[in-house]
Amino acid sequence: MKPLREMLQRLVRAWGWIAAQFVGVLILVVLGLAWTRLPDKTGMEVALTLVVPLVLLAAALTLQAGTMRRLLATEEGRVRLVWGALTLFVWLALGWLTWWLLDWCDGQISDWASYLNSKFSASGRATVFTYEHLVHWMTVAEWVLRWIVVPGKLIPYAVASAQWGWRLPWRKLIRMMFNWRWWPAVIVAALVAVKWPGTFFDALPHGTVSHQVWAVSLKLSGSYLLAVGCWVMLLAWAATLLCSARGAGSSAEDDEGGEPVPVPALVGAPDGGKSAAVRLPLP
Repeated sequence: MKPLREMLQRLVRAWGWIAAQFVGVLILVVLGLAWTRLPDKTGMEVALTLVVPLVLLAAALTLQAGTMRRLLATEEGRVRLVWGALTLFVWLALGWLTWWLLDWCDGQISDWASYLNSKFSASGRATVFTYEHLVHWMTVAEWVLRWIVVPGKLIPYAVASAQWGWRLPWRKLIRMMFNWRWWPAVIVAALVAVKWPGTFFDALPHGTVSHQVWAVSLKLSGSYLLAVGCWVMLLAWAATLLCSARGAGSSAEDDEGGEPVPVPALVGAPDGGKSAAVRLPLP
């Protein structure tokens, strides 16, 4: 219960950035949609279409970096906000590359299922390793990689780099990857923020046009609140586990791989304000 209580305390301390997440992300999404409608007939309009996405990206990275730093709530080794936001761009690019690779794999699932199905015996193809079963298993594996494995690995590194730049506590991060408290939270967040909202639109629309508009609006609002809420909770949980990993029998020297610095020993008590220590005699 102590980590959960600490996570709630971090959320309370960072309430301003949390509110900015719910409002700011929505504004950025609306501005992003408006950017797709910008005309590109003149040179100024073309330049505007090139500058706007860069500004939106910078604002999004600054918002996320500020939230992560506030949730960590420590000044030790903190870099400037601009450098923390720039490091997030690297993790974002890595996540985009992984997403593109998973999209390519998603397009190959049908061919891979057909190939594997042909390699099994006739009884296997008819019972267990059918084409439908293979497609389902591969689709589930691709979903787990996309929404659980990749975010679960990138988020702790992103939170740490937003605070400390590239001077990351690698040992603590690797130790956190094997922390049993982290991965169940990622699984729950993926199911609540991604899987559950996907069921909102399974039912066929019915009723009047006004009723359908309200239903779609409520579904979109619920999906947005669940996604941003799970994102914030996951960031807070990552910050809590990362700080507890740094404080559990560790030191800054252990994080950075340095050697402890010897400290001179002082013996004695204050003596009338003349000296706070007594020199030890030489042997």
